[in-house]
Amino acid sequence: MNRARTCFADIRWRAAGVLFFLLLSVAATVTHAAPRVPSNDSEIVETLPSVAGWSREERRLRRELVQRPRDEPVALAAAKSYLDLARAQGDARYAGYALGVLRAWEPLSASTPNAILVMHATVAQFLHDFDGAERTLKLALAANPGNAQGWLTLGTIHRVRGRYADSDLACHALERLRQNLYAIACLAENTGLRGDHDAARQALQELLDSAPLKTPAQASTRQWLMATVAEIDELAGRAKAADAAYRQTLGADASAYDVIAYSDFLLGQRRPAEVLPLLKSEPRSDAVLLRIVTATQRLDEQNKLSPTQRETAARDLAELGARFDAAALRPGAAMLHAREHAMFALDVQKDPQKALALSRLNVQLQREPIDLLIYARAAAAANDDAARQEVRTLMQQIGLRDARVDAALG
Repeated sequence: MNRARTCFADIRWRAAGVLFFLLLSVAATVTHAAPRVPSNDSEIVETLPSVAGWSREERRLRRELVQRPRDEPVALAAAKSYLDLARAQGDARYAGYALGVLRAWEPLSASTPNAILVMHATVAQFLHDFDGAERTLKLALAANPGNAQGWLTLGTIHRVRGRYADSDLACHALERLRQNLYAIACLAENTGLRGDHDAARQALQELLDSAPLKTPAQASTRQWLMATVAEIDELAGRAKAADAAYRQTLGADASAYDVIAYSDFLLGQRRPAEVLPLLKSEPRSDAVLLRIVTATQRLDEQNKLSPTQRETAARDLAELGARFDAAALRPGAAMLHAREHAMFALDVQKDPQKALALSRLNVQLQREPIDLLIYARAAAAANDDAARQEVRTLMQQIGLRDARVDAALG
């Protein structure tokens, strides 16, 4: 996700997007289990996504890093460039390149430059290494309590893991640092997750109504805040308001996170026909392809696909299945891919028992509303009363209130 920000440019702090759907793309180009051996040295095995203007800058940064691998500004610029590309393209390999840039400072310690620590944690968070990211952030913040980016990232990690009280503490640290916009938005999202949807929405609306955010230069910030408003309206069960808010996040600067979130909303509202044009121009990350396959399958069930569209849908399904199969072969990858894999099992394969097992595994790692919603839907589809109670208990433990989960549980 390459949305420009006025500050804290290195993180999309809601992290759902910033986070979940990019991991599966590591296997995006793998379509066969058997290895492919090139016939000669000139054969091209794979071409990475082309991004205008990026390759030249990447080469320049690489040359400088070869000469000065511990040049902090150059390393930070290179790592940020790779991470931005990973977000924009839905390809986690670039996040791996970002970690490679920062490897010159390993092992990390209190003497590591603070900005390097926070960038390392941001990339680790992106790759769902929440434990590692949290350890690194605490190291950075112990050395420099005034690092606002560190507090923002830490607040995100706690929120993703369902630790709202800990997230509040990080949000309040932003208040002490006079980063009021981010502090208010951070606390508002936690408030909305706890069920005080009106108070959360009002706090965000007051930010949107403030004069400083009405300038064209703040369009990206407004877009981000509107996406948060949309998510809170979803939690409250206000579908019409959520739809209107999501539509305000679309446009030339729309982040991949927001497009995916709106796609999920449309699928939840049984509007699959609107998903396909929405995703048409997005890089075919696993998350994007999953939504395309889900939407086309539902349209096919309604006899709304042409023979040509069915052929395309069959190819997309085969490709997506191959990606999940490839991901399953990587050691330790099952939990990291469990969210999307559970959605695939539930909505595409129509296997509620498999979806239930995967969603149960997923909530051990991350506990955002979408994770509990998938868990609840799988429990209901499996007609498993014990699993339904597991979801209710976990919701109570976290403190999450979500009308969609309540509806799914019945």
